Amino acid sequence: MEPVTIEDRRKELRALLDQIQARPSQDWVNERARIVVLQQMIAAHEQAHA
Repeated sequence: MEPVTIEDRRKELRALLDQIQARPSQDWVNERARIVVLQQMIAAHEQAHA
């Protein structure tokens, strides 16, 4: 198993945002929660490497 990279997290975030944009009327509660987590992880990474 390969470690998850920050780029993997960015790709996952982009995929989730694209899904929500494509079907905004659908219930995306779990996906929105994951988006928050991914955004926090990406922000922490960027802050640590700034």
